[in-house]
Amino acid sequence: MTLKKKILVGYGLSFAFMGLVVALAVSNLVSLGKATDAILSENYRSILAAENMVDALERQDSGTLLVLLAEFDEGAALFRKNEAIFLEWLARAKDNITIKGESGLLQTIDADYDAYRQAAGRVVGLRFDPSASGRMDYKRQIFPLFTKVREACIKLRNLNEETMYTASVNAKKVAHNAIWSTMFVAASALVVALIFSMILAERIAQPIRRFMEASRHISAGDYDVQVPVGGSDELSHLAKEFNQMATQVGRYNALNIEKVIAEKNKSEAVLESIADGLVIFDLELKVAGINPAAWQIFERSPSTEPGLRCADLLPDAKLCDLIRSAVATGQPPSMPDEQRIVCFNRGDSPAHYLFSITFIRGVDRDLSGIVLLLKDITRLKQVEQLKSDFVMAASHELRTPLTSLGMSVDLLLEHAAHRLAEKDRELLVAAHEEVHRMKSLVSNLLDLSKIEAGRIDMEFENVPVSTLFAHMQTVFKSQMDLKEVTFSAEVHEELPPVRADANKIAWVLSNLVSNALRYVNQGGHVVLRAQQRGAHVHLTVQDDGPGIPEEYQTRIFHKFVQVKGQEAGGSGLGLAICKEIVRAHGGAIWVESTPGQGSSFTFTLAAIGLENVST
Repeated sequence: MTLKKKILVGYGLSFAFMGLVVALAVSNLVSLGKATDAILSENYRSILAAENMVDALERQDSGTLLVLLAEFDEGAALFRKNEAIFLEWLARAKDNITIKGESGLLQTIDADYDAYRQAAGRVVGLRFDPSASGRMDYKRQIFPLFTKVREACIKLRNLNEETMYTASVNAKKVAHNAIWSTMFVAASALVVALIFSMILAERIAQPIRRFMEASRHISAGDYDVQVPVGGSDELSHLAKEFNQMATQVGRYNALNIEKVIAEKNKSEAVLESIADGLVIFDLELKVAGINPAAWQIFERSPSTEPGLRCADLLPDAKLCDLIRSAVATGQPPSMPDEQRIVCFNRGDSPAHYLFSITFIRGVDRDLSGIVLLLKDITRLKQVEQLKSDFVMAASHELRTPLTSLGMSVDLLLEHAAHRLAEKDRELLVAAHEEVHRMKSLVSNLLDLSKIEAGRIDMEFENVPVSTLFAHMQTVFKSQMDLKEVTFSAEVHEELPPVRADANKIAWVLSNLVSNALRYVNQGGHVVLRAQQRGAHVHLTVQDDGPGIPEEYQTRIFHKFVQVKGQEAGGSGLGLAICKEIVRAHGGAIWVESTPGQGSSFTFTLAAIGLENVST
């Protein structure tokens, strides 16, 4: 018999006993209901009829007495009225004969009442002067008949009450028998089901214990263990498959030890061949692995004592905090490349490395380690510095001739333009515009080079954001009105001031607002918004212009990058300068844009605490 059939048989037997208990209980309840119904429906109507007949008979007797007291009309009416009531209830009693002796008793009542009605009727029907002889007729003839009929009615009532009591006693017996029989059958079913369940559970649990014992042996490396096979149910088939699996795993383990060792050697060779520094940390930030390039970066010997931690290896505490935060959140840090640069001292010159943090996850996708990759970009930084120095020198050298050339063109436009032909005058005006455009480009290049080189001075102070926004609204009011653009500012009343160079941040806001004004349509909207997020204040310039295509959003802050297909009105350096100014303030800048729905440029500045505001 299969395991499924065993379980089905066991539960089937239990359900059969449960069905037997339910059937017995229903049967007992039906019997009890019938007994109760007999009490209520059969005897109650006869008792009610007897009570009403006694009541009507007594009222008739009262009517007879009223006649004898010379109240002829009132007594006769009372007699005739209750005569009809008595006969009505007598008829109902005859229709509800349900017990032995009730029929004979009703016949006696019928005969005696007929005699009473005739005797009393003679008195009621005659109007005579009441005398002692009339009262004597009532006492000798009418009253004995009244008493006889009344006692018969009471006897009828008592007979039905006794029958009701007997039925009630029988109902109690039925209920008592129902309770005990149901309890007996239920207890028997429970005992049988419990015994059968224990036997079935033992039959099922014993092979499972054998599987658990065999699994512990396999976990300990003993692959020769076998589970005893017996019977033909599913557990027996599982035991056969388990034994076959244990044999195959043993063979596989014997064959793959050398492969594992070879793969380990291969992985170590790959790590040693990587030119970039690579450090592996466990979840407690202990060094679990490191390649030779990383040993050279940290100027340590591979024979250094084990148990190194991140703080012992990395001189930059911020990098260790970043790794620790990544382990705590389960998410790798997301930051631009310029913020993923760490500097180490290598002799007399600094060495720059671009770091990246990668997670190591197990088979179940749980975090098991962290990989820190250090890519040497010192040469790239040197080349970038040379490029910046060249741009600064070239821009500086170009300023003097451009200034002289601009002054010459301005003088020609002022004194000789009226003597030139129209085409020559147009060429001179174009030269004037291009010279001034070159002067602006050179000036921007010089400013950008100074900011990148850290040669520009910053005058930090506590600046209210509302002041910056009010200044922007004043500067751009006429331009906004000219283009019919709605220009508004949204600043929270409790927004703290920011630590910034007011002139530099005003230049950043001015550049962002002018860009928005350049691309927003006639009748559009430009909004300045500020809100606090933690220790920083986010300043946003939002417009409902054409937006920026996705392929440009990651490069819009690079030098000389301009969106194709849109009107070019600058040198492509404005956003790059904005980025460097914000970086010099310790903040970040980014853009959020949906083509056709506008753009939002946001940058962050450090918020000033309440204690700094009071000072």
